Amino acid sequence: MRLTDRRSDGKHDSHNTQSALPDTGLPSCVELEDEAVRSITPWFLLFLCSYRKSERAKGYFSVLAVVLRTDNESPWTDEFDKIELSCLIESISTSNPRIEWKKITSEGPSYVYFDKKISGDLENRAVIREPATLLITNATRSDTAKYRCEVTAAGDQKTFDEVEIDLVVRVRPVVPKCSVPKSVPFGKSAELSCLEEEGFPKSQYQWFKNREEIPEDPKTSLKFFNSSYTLSAETGTLKFIAVRKEDAGEYFCRAKNDAGHAVCVPQTMEVYDIDVVGIILGVLVVVVVLLCITVGICCAYKQGYFSTQKQTGNNYKVPAKGDGVDYVRTEDEVCEAFFRAANFGPGSGRT
Repeated sequence: MRLTDRRSDGKHDSHNTQSALPDTGLPSCVELEDEAVRSITPWFLLFLCSYRKSERAKGYFSVLAVVLRTDNESPWTDEFDKIELSCLIESISTSNPRIEWKKITSEGPSYVYFDKKISGDLENRAVIREPATLLITNATRSDTAKYRCEVTAAGDQKTFDEVEIDLVVRVRPVVPKCSVPKSVPFGKSAELSCLEEEGFPKSQYQWFKNREEIPEDPKTSLKFFNSSYTLSAETGTLKFIAVRKEDAGEYFCRAKNDAGHAVCVPQTMEVYDIDVVGIILGVLVVVVVLLCITVGICCAYKQGYFSTQKQTGNNYKVPAKGDGVDYVRTEDEVCEAFFRAANFGPGSGRT
């Protein structure tokens, strides 16, 4: 590309930007970017290149091309705030260029400014600041995306240029869902969880015990030095390998990101000892009860309470008494007599 040097006498000198002094055999201004070349270059040539660079920055050199730039390629804002996506035209000759803005997502590009109108997701929520800057007045989480400013200048030698901007809309976390066990046996494992899914960027998590932050590494704190746990700031999980009496207390979790933070309601975790003696006594009681039930069933069976046949006057005979002798039966004999009467009496069909 050739540049035109506007001289004070109204004449124009055309020269190639790669040459500092035409046809002198001296190094070009581009080559002077190398420190080794600068060290052996006459001072007047260094001064000339520096002067031309400063004059070009002041606009004394005009280019027949559309050139864009942005003040911020990665802007961010909090949800519901405003944000400006700058698209500045540094050079252009066409008086009425075509300006377009596109939103780039995984589903492809879509217009947000076309034919001098705001459209798509930003309709009624954005305006254009002359000449091409896009101002979003009420940003939402769905606005997080890449945006591309495109300018077409039909009257320029270079007719098209674009800048791409990566916008992030930060969303404050909501109150996380926390899970804390109410009681845990001494020496057993325990897991506490914390989760929230609204914040953007993704939330990081902190756990607190009795309002004091629990460090990710227990060895970094004297208070938690003897604790055996693992803490993940990414997942919000606090796992105790073997709880101690000292681990009992009030726990709560904080979810945080660049937009803010939120905490859950504190919950109490208790640690108790396992009562071995009580467990043994309980087992013995159960065994005694089962034994009593078994004996009762056997006695009832012998008494004939489980017989399927009913006693009648025809199949039951009162035992005869010995002459002049009062015979007293034992309890076992009574049970046996009833058993035989119920199952082996006349008419029972059994031999």
